Amino acid sequence: MKTKNKPSIRLNVLKLKRIPAFFLVILFLIFNQLVISQDFTQTIKGRVIDQQTQSPLPGVNVIIEGSNPTIGTVTNPDGYFKITGIRTGRVSLQISFLGYHPIFLNNLSISTGKELVLNVEMEEEVIRTEEVVIKGKKDKTQVNNEMATISTRTFTVEESQRFAGARNDVARMASNYAGVSTANDAVNDIVIRGNSPNGLLWRLEGIEIPNPNHYGGMGATGGPVSMLNNNILSNSDFMTSAFPAEYGNALSGVFDLKMRNGNYEKHEFLGQIGFNGLELGAEGPLSKNSRASYLINARYSTLELMSAMGINFGTGTAIPNYADLSFKVNIPTKSIGIIDIFGLGGINSIDFVNSTKDTANVDESMYGDKNYDVYSKNDMAVVGLNHTYLIDENTYTKLSLSASTISNHTIVDSVSPVDRSTYDLMRQHYKNFDLNAQFYFSKKLNSKNNIKLGVQATQKRFSYIDSVFLYDEGRFKNRVDEADYTMEYMAYAQYQFKPVDVLTINAGVHYQSLGINNNFSVEPRIGLKWYFAPKQTISFGYGIHSKSAPTYVFFQKVEIAPNINIQPNKELDYMKSQHFVIGYDYNISNTLHVKLETYYQDIFQSIVESGSSSYSMLNSSSFSWGIPDSLINAGSGRNYGVEFTCEKFLDKGFYFLFTGSLFDSKYKGSDNVLRSTAFDSKYVTNLLIGNEVEIAKKENAKYRKWITCDGRVTLAGGQKYTPIDLEESQLKNTTVYNDELAFSEKFKDYFRADIRLAFKLEGKKTTQEWAFDIQNVTNSKNPLYQQYDPSKGEITTIYQLGLFPMVQYRITF
Repeated sequence: MKTKNKPSIRLNVLKLKRIPAFFLVILFLIFNQLVISQDFTQTIKGRVIDQQTQSPLPGVNVIIEGSNPTIGTVTNPDGYFKITGIRTGRVSLQISFLGYHPIFLNNLSISTGKELVLNVEMEEEVIRTEEVVIKGKKDKTQVNNEMATISTRTFTVEESQRFAGARNDVARMASNYAGVSTANDAVNDIVIRGNSPNGLLWRLEGIEIPNPNHYGGMGATGGPVSMLNNNILSNSDFMTSAFPAEYGNALSGVFDLKMRNGNYEKHEFLGQIGFNGLELGAEGPLSKNSRASYLINARYSTLELMSAMGINFGTGTAIPNYADLSFKVNIPTKSIGIIDIFGLGGINSIDFVNSTKDTANVDESMYGDKNYDVYSKNDMAVVGLNHTYLIDENTYTKLSLSASTISNHTIVDSVSPVDRSTYDLMRQHYKNFDLNAQFYFSKKLNSKNNIKLGVQATQKRFSYIDSVFLYDEGRFKNRVDEADYTMEYMAYAQYQFKPVDVLTINAGVHYQSLGINNNFSVEPRIGLKWYFAPKQTISFGYGIHSKSAPTYVFFQKVEIAPNINIQPNKELDYMKSQHFVIGYDYNISNTLHVKLETYYQDIFQSIVESGSSSYSMLNSSSFSWGIPDSLINAGSGRNYGVEFTCEKFLDKGFYFLFTGSLFDSKYKGSDNVLRSTAFDSKYVTNLLIGNEVEIAKKENAKYRKWITCDGRVTLAGGQKYTPIDLEESQLKNTTVYNDELAFSEKFKDYFRADIRLAFKLEGKKTTQEWAFDIQNVTNSKNPLYQQYDPSKGEITTIYQLGLFPMVQYRITF
């Protein structure tokens, strides 16, 4: 089967006329505060709670490790603590309480510009016996979700800020972890163990959210610029296999993101400008008595601001216009529990107008195609409310209500290679609006047994119009034209059993169903973690996981006679996979850790074309176009591999991370031929290293100064691609791929080196940082894809990101 190439982008268009007043107010406060001074000390405060019950723990010891004389405090009856007068720099905390595993928080960054607010969860010890020796754990590999036993990592906000090439983006940061790679430098799609990036689940504050990226398509999970602001995030979990039963509608991985609470005693502000935009933020108390707080951050496109000032960066009409806003309000109460209100939203647009340019002056890039004019506009928003209620000291419930929306509006016109005139090609207007309610009940029966039960219902409203122009008939034909709603239901049960303190077993089952066709899936999950020797663990995980097709796919039309259409995809079932994974973990020291994992993933009921072809939805990504009209669940796939991680955790400003992955990724389309997937690059390695040094140390100095240097090197197998049929392309004057040889060819191996340099200046009240980030510092030419150029009559190669310098300035006070 042969298919024509479609435009390689669906990015968006909206003109913002002025900077919001919020930005101007915060800018005034920033410069007003610069003149205030005090000592180079700061405050650490927060709350300590039980991990399983979420109830506060009074009387917990919180001590600055290595302090002499000892500096510390104990938590009050509500679990809160506060330590003042701590010298800025790096400090470590030791948190201990009788009957609970001690917690060690090492190398916390303390600056004058911002107080450090911590929310700490402690795990109760199992009853001690003579046979079991219980020791305190300095285990930095522990994760937020206690039901996750393998293939899960908790990441910090500092990692997304310091990792070279991360651009303050948690998805790009995660591409450095074992088993994870990128498919395209232009977007933050991440490939997990050979899976499609579209198999990823994004959750925020426990709620599934639409694609949280600017210029991101519906049904995709990535985009060029993330809406997620790392300045408002707390430590969060990233999962790559066999995740717990509470997670559904995902095949490859999960981002389970948490927003931090604002400072409940003091108003603080942030200003930042760089590649990602002009960003301003504020946080502080709503009520100091109840410790209620707010947190808000807003961002505006830097290039759009520069364009408004008449500064031209050579992008022509393709100016990325975007803005986003995120917020959280935390309201703890004495009688009705804790209420959190949160939100995230963004708008964006961009135009690629190539018809106004001379062919010789049109440069091919990873973003645009000179044979098309593209006008694109997107928006996304989610707002939610969480209510956590403590029934007793061992039981709590959580009710979540949310509303979310995402829309894509795209106009594509063909551009004549002869006279640059334009012709109607495609119009697409998609919109989803979801109302979600979920509730779960969690109970700690005793120190050995915990249960968690949850239910969820989502009303999914949608409006889809997707039309293509038929030149022989002189009209647009609607491939999709539907406006309706459906329901989606999920439920899960999880049980944790710890027979002894060195063994944890997590078991559960997940259920989900879709009202479009009443198909459902029942998915058992189990995980085991065994501390078989000091500082060493063996882990195992198994689970069945499933994901539905994007909603608009169910309503694609096929015309069987003039003005008579059918919808052949209405009965599509879930795509499913079985995950098997075994891991070994060794904490060599408090700061050095190695991990080895091997896995096998069996994919079945994957979505393929009804007629014999090489198409499979397992090869889809953010910019995949041309889904066949008629689809069935008749495909399959498999991924297997081995991963290695060696990591030195941040210690006295220094860290390194080495990850290596060897894997094989195959699939079968409806033609039943076993092929490499689009993501079967065979291997990927990453080396990250960084150091932070204080310079010009002087007594009674007005400022403290730090220099930070971070580097990253990535080497990966070349990307698979489908060869172009040159003869057919020349006959039809457009790109025609030889789909019978899908993903049979391979580009050269991928190499990229990034470096980040930063200078931090700490005043008496404020902290400022200047950062210079150079991506692809060697300017390596990494191929992305090939296409046929009608003006030259030959095949051309489009390359990924070249040498790309970025600067950023940040201030907190």
